[in-house]
Formats: sequence, structure tokens, C-alpha cells
Amino acid sequence: MKDIQIKEVMIPLSNYVTIKKDDTLYSVFQVLEEKKQASAKHAHRDALVVDGDGNFLGKVTMIDVFRALEPNYKNLFKNLGDGTLTKDYVMNAIKDFGLWKESIKDICERGSSIKVSDIMHTPEKDEYVQEEDSLEQALNRYVMDVHQPLIVKNGDQITGVLRFGDLYEVIRGKMLACEI
Repeated sequence: MKDIQIKEVMIPLSNYVTIKKDDTLYSVFQVLEEKKQASAKHAHRDALVVDGDGNFLGKVTMIDVFRALEPNYKNLFKNLGDGTLTKDYVMNAIKDFGLWKESIKDICERGSSIKVSDIMHTPEKDEYVQEEDSLEQALNRYVMDVHQPLIVKNGDQITGVLRFGDLYEVIRGKMLACEI
């Protein structure tokens, strides 16, 4: 994995779905659907948040969407204590907080008014990688539970995205190509 650089696998910023922080969650879904219909490759499920000049501000991922559509997750994590999600805690929390009990209509109505700025994730330092870094470094970050996808930089400039699924496909392809 040390011989493959991130820039060989990343999706360039110009090919990634971008949204504005004032967009609604519903409009994000519309943009993602348009990109899905226009592309023969694997559909994007995340979007990068940019300002009016195209500068990177953050990202909206599937986890961000699910947490926004079910606001009781905030209560779940607030009462977590030491941060460990045990099976009993999760099962009790689902019942106690009534997670995902609302109708799809209510969830849709909530989603149509949620602003990207309210749910976007601003990446931490360990969520950035450099184009010249090896896939080994990216894989280690993913396994250590980094919020997906990784943001790729060339120096200080954001140049792309490295998705976990794309990294997996490289490893899968290399394994299948091995003569065993």
C-alpha cells in the first residue's frame, strides 16, 4: 500500500458534489440525485460544502444526514457517559428516545427545512491527507474511525476527496490480481 499515492485514487474536487451552507437538506438530495443520474460511476452520497468563491468549508455525510433527520440522537449522545455504546444502552435508547418513530412525511418536512450549515461537519486535523501520502496512511485513518470521507490537499489547497469505498476497491482489486 505504500507504493500507491492518494492522488491516484482520490476524486478531484472538480468532480465532487458541492453545496452551499444555506442550501437545505432537500436541495442536497436533489443535487446528489442529479449527479447520480449523470454519472455511470459509483454515486456520491456525501457532499462538500463550499462558500460563494468555491472555498471548502466542510462536508455533509450520510451520518450527518441521519443525525439531522432524527434529532433525538443529540439526546442519545448527550447521555452517553463514558462514550461507549453498549448493546443494552443502544436498545434502551431506541425505546427511551423513540428513535425513527415519526412518519416519513414528518421526516421529509423536517428535512426540507434543515440548513446545511446546521448539519455540516467541519473536518478535524486528522481528516485531511496530502496527495503524496500513501494509501497506507489513509487506510490507517479510516480504521481508526475518522469521519468519512478524507479531504485531500496539495499543500494547503483542497484538491479532492478520498472515499473509504474507493480505497476498499483498490485493495479488493489488488487482492484479486495476486497470483496465489
